[in-house]
Amino acid sequence: MKHVIGLLATLAGLAAATGCDGRAATPAETTGRPAAAPGVVEVPPDSPMLAQLKRDTVKLVDLPTDEVVAPGKIEANPNRVSKVVLPVSGRITSVLVKTGDAVEEDQPLLTIASPDADSAMSAYLSAQATVTQAEAALGKAQADLDRASDLFEHNAVAKKDVLNAESALTQAKAAVQQAHASREQTVRRLSVLGLTASESRQQVVVRSPLAGKVLELTVVPGEYRNDTSASVMTIADLATVWVTSQVPESYIRFVQIRERVEISLVAYPGEVFEGRVSRIADVVDPQTRTVKVQAEMDNRAGRFRPEMYGSIHHIEAVAKTVVVPAGAVVENNDGRSIVFVETSPGRFEQRQVSVGKRAGDVVRVVNGVTPGDTVVVDGVMLLKGMLRPSARGPHEPCGVPNAEAALGCGSESAPAARRENARRSAIASGGGVPASLKR
Repeated sequence: MKHVIGLLATLAGLAAATGCDGRAATPAETTGRPAAAPGVVEVPPDSPMLAQLKRDTVKLVDLPTDEVVAPGKIEANPNRVSKVVLPVSGRITSVLVKTGDAVEEDQPLLTIASPDADSAMSAYLSAQATVTQAEAALGKAQADLDRASDLFEHNAVAKKDVLNAESALTQAKAAVQQAHASREQTVRRLSVLGLTASESRQQVVVRSPLAGKVLELTVVPGEYRNDTSASVMTIADLATVWVTSQVPESYIRFVQIRERVEISLVAYPGEVFEGRVSRIADVVDPQTRTVKVQAEMDNRAGRFRPEMYGSIHHIEAVAKTVVVPAGAVVENNDGRSIVFVETSPGRFEQRQVSVGKRAGDVVRVVNGVTPGDTVVVDGVMLLKGMLRPSARGPHEPCGVPNAEAALGCGSESAPAARRENARRSAIASGGGVPASLKR
């Protein structure tokens, strides 16, 4: 606080020395030094204000010339989202996961007691019995053929009997093949349901088709479900997520598949993430005249969640650009943008600049300064208040950084204003007030 009071005291003293009557007092009248030119502020080397003015260098940096910035939001990768449905109708006996749980591929999710499982097991047992009967019939047909062939060799039977035996054997072989095929079908049915052929009264276990997280769960134990097309839970692999954005059609030419984009999220201000364009829609939205662009982001750390809002930033080209810190630029009352350049120690020159678009903490400068110039970035308004009236403009307060202290500037009350400034300066510096300045 004392530091601020001392700085204000210095400014008030400088303002009082400048003068606020009909003619401005020059530095030559107060310090014996030559008067500063219009648009120039000189701060004495021993002034504490000089140490408080923060300066920085005008830089030449690479900034984008053509870029696309569009709002977007995070979505789950649709190629890694599974809607789990029941394979059979039946009663839910247990649910083994909760919403938000991480699951592995093939992990059990729930169990079902279903009559369809019993039917599948019954069909398998029936097919197995059919295979046994067919194989027995095949053995008998083979034996009949062998006996008929032996009798025919000894002229005990006619050739017709041998042919009949061969036909019966062929039919038996076909019956065995058909029985085996039917059994294989029932075995595959059991496999789909997760059942084994060696056990009875089994429950159907529904397993996770992929590794991920349970995003939605719409079933509880005890329910009877007969709609096998309705989803009971949603599982998504969030190791990668998509950022979906609507890019205006006039900028879509800048975006290409597999190009890198920068992504900013509301949830993480100040951080920039990278992604690659994975899909560009084939049609333009007729209502908004935008094209949907989706970029893929690595989310193995789990920081990104579906429905987070942000924006994508795509840079087409960069160029060397002159920039100054944003705090260095202020506007006059007539709307001109100015900066204060330190041309020599303690000497600050006001310069008019043409500025462009802001880029983060810096502002593009078209003309007015050159790389390497030293500009004031903190304390600009104080220097602006110390300018001579001709340099400030017709509507700005003269020579005093505090508008209240500038009352009476350029009028008959100027001497009173100067005395008030001197009195306040003495009080702020901690000294006594001379008798000539007491009210």
